[in-house]
Amino acid sequence: MVTKKYFLFLLLTLNFELATFSQDTTKTENTDIQQKLENVAENSTDEEADYTTLVEVLVYSNQNPINLNKTNKEELQALEILNDIQIDNLLSHIEKTGKLITIYELQGISGFDLQTIQKLLPYVKVVDNFSSAHFGVKEMFEKGQHSVLMRYGRTIEEQTGFSFIDSASLANSINSRYIGSPDKLYARYRFTYGTNISWGITAEKDQGELFFKGNQKFNYDWYEKSLKGNQKSGFDFYSAHFYLKNVKFIKALAIGDYQATFGQGLTIWSGQAFGKSSEIMTTKKSARGISPYTSVDENRFMRGVASTLGYKKIEATAFYSRKHVDANVSDTTDTGEAAEISSLQETGYHTTSSEIADKHALLQTLIGGNLAYKGRKLNVGISALSYQLDLDFNRALSYYNQFEYSSSKNFNVGVDYNFIVRNLNFFGEAGMSKNGGKAFVNGVLISLDPRLSFTILHRYYQRNFQNLLANAFAESSTPTNEKGLYMGMVAKPTNKTTFTAYYDRFEFPWLKYQVNAPSFGNDYMVQFNYTPSKKVDMYVRIRTRDKQKNSVNVVDVMDYLVPVKQTNYRFNIAYTITKTIKLKNRVELIDYKLDKNKTEKGYLVYQDIAYNKLGKPLSVTLRYAIFQTDSYDARIYAYENDVPGSYSIPAYYDRGSRFYIMLDYNLTRRIELWLRYSQTVYDNKKIISENSLTEIQGNTKSEIKAQVKFKF
Repeated sequence: MVTKKYFLFLLLTLNFELATFSQDTTKTENTDIQQKLENVAENSTDEEADYTTLVEVLVYSNQNPINLNKTNKEELQALEILNDIQIDNLLSHIEKTGKLITIYELQGISGFDLQTIQKLLPYVKVVDNFSSAHFGVKEMFEKGQHSVLMRYGRTIEEQTGFSFIDSASLANSINSRYIGSPDKLYARYRFTYGTNISWGITAEKDQGELFFKGNQKFNYDWYEKSLKGNQKSGFDFYSAHFYLKNVKFIKALAIGDYQATFGQGLTIWSGQAFGKSSEIMTTKKSARGISPYTSVDENRFMRGVASTLGYKKIEATAFYSRKHVDANVSDTTDTGEAAEISSLQETGYHTTSSEIADKHALLQTLIGGNLAYKGRKLNVGISALSYQLDLDFNRALSYYNQFEYSSSKNFNVGVDYNFIVRNLNFFGEAGMSKNGGKAFVNGVLISLDPRLSFTILHRYYQRNFQNLLANAFAESSTPTNEKGLYMGMVAKPTNKTTFTAYYDRFEFPWLKYQVNAPSFGNDYMVQFNYTPSKKVDMYVRIRTRDKQKNSVNVVDVMDYLVPVKQTNYRFNIAYTITKTIKLKNRVELIDYKLDKNKTEKGYLVYQDIAYNKLGKPLSVTLRYAIFQTDSYDARIYAYENDVPGSYSIPAYYDRGSRFYIMLDYNLTRRIELWLRYSQTVYDNKKIISENSLTEIQGNTKSEIKAQVKFKF
């Protein structure tokens, strides 16, 4: 390991010198979304969470840039790059001076510095010719675009869940083996016509799920009975949608699978959302209303019909969703039918007998809507949501969760607002659930000067506020049993430097999982960016989080609390050596302290190299990383480049090295191919994921992935 450390130290030093003396003016890489995704992963307890929906808008906008001469506030908000003050300044500038002639006119608009413009460039364009939204079917098919995407992936080493087992051993431990193969399969067809029309179908099979029922490995009557008839042939998950946008008075129409997001996420927010990050001026959520769903998260979406109608500045939305979801059945009727559930299963995996038995055990019905006034500087809306299950939901109660949702019905109502007064942007939402539980979030963005901005956000979520579709700003995964104050600042002393900082103080008035008393905590971050040229960007970041937790992690046992403090130190630099080669380095250290008596440390060092020969069909991205942490508690997350539509943010822990390489090759103008190989080698273990179905006998884990896209 000493040799590896020394080698990478020399490599970082050499690359820094090359970056310092190079005079290339190639635009630096946009890393804001990567940082946001890393922060989401750090704050999440779900290692398998699907974050693709968070960047889907940016991927689409990168391939179909927004025309700044014909756009609106909602489109620009969806990019999660500009705040409402910047958007209002841009639209006001176009109204007063006429259409933009070049993208560089943005430099003359208040709030738009070179760094902001560089972040925006990949997703926007400036053109004179406007495509009409009043089109015919013939024009739609002539100018629309079809795309077919297919992906394959798997772990190369054999995992315990796929190894041989005899019938007697399986009968004693029915969930000790996966029912299907280790192959991951994904397929998607999509048709788009500008931003006005979209339809398509998506299908996925996860590792361990069965594709052909005839290939089922365990053909025993008792095993088949345990599946409750839920196992079918084909992909495990299907999603389809039809979406129409901005055609006369129809602002949006969705049939099939869709997302619904309104306000600040207290009443209706069916998808994922960004949280705290270094981009403090985008703390305010940007709701998209009704949008198509094309991802493969099997829980965070709606299935049915939704429509938004608009007249001048008034918009009215109504939606209906009805779909089966996974749940753990805790009681049955005399005839053997499900009568009651104890928990909702949200992994989306159907790989073992119990997972398949829980598949689609519950019918969920959602009815709701939103009525809003939408002006340039003032938005006000009211939302309502009715939630119904076809079975009784009786949660297994403990000390900490006795106020959580546990019923077959719920109703939520909320009011949200957003208005701009000069350089102040006020926003917020108030929500209430059927049982009387209340929640409030209010904030303000302050742009004192193009070089100095602040944000303040306060939230207060009562312990009995219940909403399974809420996804508001919070330290916890759900906006309940929490109050806090977040304050952030961004200062740009020069065109080359940016200073960002935030402080968040939060309290939990009631008990939480593995926290058997009211508790509190702090989260603060300081980051300094230095961009000496268009080709170089570096930053130093320090982030500290301290909370309280039980001294012993035993559920349903009352225990005293101990402080937990985690501090991350990061240095990141990205730059271009030549027009075809880009490099990025990172060094990150972590300090994890439990009860002041136990201290764990760790580090991660990696080198990225990206090759993209201009005018040539091949580009290559690779990374080599070394890492060491004292335990999983001291893990470090880092974003990895992956094939489009698939995102990798692994947790680095224990001791070892990791390598990946990805090839992107344009076979023709209409066919693009990606190949990705990754491998992690551990120096301090002979078994990976011990005592789990993903256990590997050895110290190496390798994964392959291939994807092809056809456009016609």
